Amino acid sequence: MRRRYFFLLFIGCGIAFIDQFTKRMIQTEFRLHESIPVIDGFFSLTYILNPGAAFGIFADQSETFRSIFFMAVSIIALTLLAFFFRQTPSEDTFSLVAISLLFGGAIGNMIDRIRLGEVVDFLDFYVGKYHWPAFNVADSAITVGVSLMMLQLFFQKGRDEEEDLKAG
Repeated sequence: MRRRYFFLLFIGCGIAFIDQFTKRMIQTEFRLHESIPVIDGFFSLTYILNPGAAFGIFADQSETFRSIFFMAVSIIALTLLAFFFRQTPSEDTFSLVAISLLFGGAIGNMIDRIRLGEVVDFLDFYVGKYHWPAFNVADSAITVGVSLMMLQLFFQKGRDEEEDLKAG
């Protein structure tokens, strides 16, 4: 039982802490929209505030709508993650890590929404004039967590099919 919560504490809380720490560093060291190239033509640190979700979805909605909507989505997501976390066997390290990454990322972005009403983004990847939308540590953790869960489902399906063939 304790092993399971180690993941949530170490990974989930660790991601939320690193996310908030890096965002605060950007906010104190950069002016809004300031950009510093790290790898010329590929990656910059660029301080932006994203009032919407991924790719700026809902950014054009009213602040009241966004506040209520994103808080509700965050609470529902965290509740579901907590439920899935409790249902996951302690031996299933892969899933525990994935859920912990998602949990930490959701907490990190929720703190921004409570504190600022929008999310601090600063990781800016691009090739020439083609930019990927800027993101942050929490977004990265969420992406990795979802990717791990998809891999888990893919490999589980393969194992289930293999077992069906052996049984049949």
